[in-house]
Amino acid sequence: MELELTPQTLTAADGNQQAFGFPEPLTEKYRPRSIQEFVGLEKPKKIAQKLIERPFASAWFFLGPSGTGKSTFAQAIAAEMPAEFHHIASKECTLESVKEIARICQYAPRMATDWKPCKMHIVLVDEGDQMSYPAQLAFLSLLDSTAPLPNTIIIFTGNDTANLEARFMSRCRVLEFSSYGMSAGLAELLQRIWDSETDNPVERPNFARIVKDNANNARGALMSLETEIMSA
Repeated sequence: MELELTPQTLTAADGNQQAFGFPEPLTEKYRPRSIQEFVGLEKPKKIAQKLIERPFASAWFFLGPSGTGKSTFAQAIAAEMPAEFHHIASKECTLESVKEIARICQYAPRMATDWKPCKMHIVLVDEGDQMSYPAQLAFLSLLDSTAPLPNTIIIFTGNDTANLEARFMSRCRVLEFSSYGMSAGLAELLQRIWDSETDNPVERPNFARIVKDNANNARGALMSLETEIMSA
């Protein structure tokens, strides 16, 4: 999950290290809420912005390693569009869940939380490469002209596509997520979070090392930083 601090997400330090209590994990506190809050991912951000401006019924496969922000990115798209958001959790994509989503998405999207009309349904299928084979077959008919879902964008995430048939993938637009080249930006992010969450002691951790040890995985780096803050 690639993250960037904004004035809305960066909380000023209160100068009292003992008061630090982790009311919520850093991975959640500094999770991006909008597309532009993501560090890097320039191509996905450009495509997402155009999809937000001119949404259309379509299927997407967000492909990349864990920790690159695929699911969070889908949620940010839904929030900015806005769209009625539906989530099928990892390994819960069964034939029954696909049928239920198909039923729900036949109706017009509901109002957003700020009373703006939702433009679309967005269905997020986490770890779509692990869906059951009957679910994959059910999606095939929903992704082409035989039984399309109106006003619906389906987003699958996955680390690879080995378990998915070529005819399934041919119906999805593949968007690759990578942490390549993110080390400097992620190390800077960790430093800014450290400054925000602590009284900034002289003995600071090696932020670049934390990033390297976590192979540029932002989620892992934030959890490692969490332990460093707790031991400071």
